[in-house]
Amino acid sequence: MTTAILGAGTLGCTIGAALTEAGHDTWLIGRPGPHVDALRTDGLRVEDDAGSRVIAVHATANAAEVGGAELVIVLVKSFQTRDAMYAARSLVGPETAVLSLQNGLGHEDLLSAVIGREHVLLGSTLVGGVLLGPGHIRTGTATRQTWIGEAEGPGAPRTHAVAALLNSAGLPTSVSDDMIATRWEKLLINVATGAIAALTGLSYGQLGTQPLLLATGSDAVAEAMAVAAAAGVRLSTNDPALVWQRATAGLPGGFRTSMLQSLERGRPTEIDVINGAVVRLGERHGVPTPVNSTLVALVGGIERAHDDRRQREECG
Repeated sequence: MTTAILGAGTLGCTIGAALTEAGHDTWLIGRPGPHVDALRTDGLRVEDDAGSRVIAVHATANAAEVGGAELVIVLVKSFQTRDAMYAARSLVGPETAVLSLQNGLGHEDLLSAVIGREHVLLGSTLVGGVLLGPGHIRTGTATRQTWIGEAEGPGAPRTHAVAALLNSAGLPTSVSDDMIATRWEKLLINVATGAIAALTGLSYGQLGTQPLLLATGSDAVAEAMAVAAAAGVRLSTNDPALVWQRATAGLPGGFRTSMLQSLERGRPTEIDVINGAVVRLGERHGVPTPVNSTLVALVGGIERAHDDRRQREECG
């Protein structure tokens, strides 16, 4: 099975490295630049519990170089989804499965608009890591779970085949018959940690020592749980504290959320499909979401400041 990973960031490289080391034909597709150049010329350097090693990977900035793929794993940022999939539509044949493992909600609609809903699988993963430099990541996968499923209904044979592929590469993966609820479970983790870490610059370990920040995260999660209940989503817990435990399990205290890493690089975040999704659905169902609304406003303000600074630099 040829697998193309659309989005060669930390998570894409983590999954790509695992599949490659397991002997699967795997391509990493990223934006033109130093990172993809390093992957092509020097390989992918991985730091994890096993130590440090370099893995020879297939990498490109041009999806046409890959040809067709049986599986496409989408890991671009949410706001890049439509354009990235359109540019990579040559990957998709009649039987291709396109699996979104992205943060937040709503990606199935963006992908379906480009390739058709019949190709789309949904997923949720707790795998994480940090990009240390071009072609260089720190990560861990052994205890971090992934769930995949059809956009609607129970898992089909293709879903089980994809799960078997990921499991064979040491990526613990289960098939979910209710991906709506499963994606909400991951959304709660992002709601608990993403924006607060991004605004404060703190790692997981540092956040865990700040009771007021933990309380704020719990309040944001409680709002999201109330929205989910109003939307008819059946969650596995109504305890925000358990969400924090799930978020941090198996990750080092120095782990930095993807939203924090985006702000540190002056790039847009996925706040709109995480806390922003909670706010929009809260408005739809009549559930107040003042904490999430505040987090969206503050992260959006930092993004605006970054945009203004870039414009001044370009004009200067």
